[in-house]
Amino acid sequence: MDTTAILLLHCPDRQGIISEITKFITDNQGNIVYLDQYVDKCEGMFFMRIEWELNNFLVPREKIRDYMDTLYAQRYQMEFSLYFSDKRPRMAIFVSKMSHCLYDLLARWKTGEFACDIPCIISNHEDLRYVADQFGIPFHVWSIEKDHSNKAEVEAAELELLHKENVTFIVLARYMQIISDDMIAEYPHHIINIHHSFLPAFIGAKPYHQAFERGVKIIGATSHYVTADLDAGPIIEQDVVRITHKDTPDSLVLKGKDLEKIVLSRAVSKHIERKVLTYKNKTIIFS
Repeated sequence: MDTTAILLLHCPDRQGIISEITKFITDNQGNIVYLDQYVDKCEGMFFMRIEWELNNFLVPREKIRDYMDTLYAQRYQMEFSLYFSDKRPRMAIFVSKMSHCLYDLLARWKTGEFACDIPCIISNHEDLRYVADQFGIPFHVWSIEKDHSNKAEVEAAELELLHKENVTFIVLARYMQIISDDMIAEYPHHIINIHHSFLPAFIGAKPYHQAFERGVKIIGATSHYVTADLDAGPIIEQDVVRITHKDTPDSLVLKGKDLEKIVLSRAVSKHIERKVLTYKNKTIIFS
């Protein structure tokens, strides 16, 4: 496939934005292969994802960002991100002891469903090293003391590895540790978590047990970007499954695990495809 440029942008809504951007691309002999846009009437904001082929594009790829800055960013109060299809995202996976989400992510990666690289898996326990070995991915363990006295030291070592491996985003595949504000700041809106609840219900620990005690009729899973507020970051994907009075906390966990895998994989897929745009504490998910 031809290499493409992918532009994600948002700005205050006004007439002529689509025309200006598409004219810039077509005037420079770019062939547009994808365009999706949305206007939030409540906020008065315009959102767009546009992708075009670079094989005949007259503007060198290393200059496209400068052109966007010069021509449109200030004029339209525009914020944008620019990606290239031949620059594969690099995903680090953080895990603890549960394997269901890790296996699902690695299987999808192995079969080519995820167009990304996985240079490392990081854990606070040794339990899942055998899974990493099965897929030939380096597995790194840093134990965190119960009183978190070494947490800053551990995260510094983890960040050193992430930078060395040029990791572009992180997936918390049931990683049972709270990420510090410092690490979040290194990867803003690039740390994806799976929470075993239909947020904002049942945040924090043991949400299935909370759901059982409350007597709900559906349980859910939520994948979201991690922010400094626990389980409150921009939501990327959610889904639910029906339950009954016959269910126990253990059966809720089993049903929930299947849902967690699917919801997390959908969120990761959208992120890899560069089809997620965050604004305030929400996401725009392009089709």
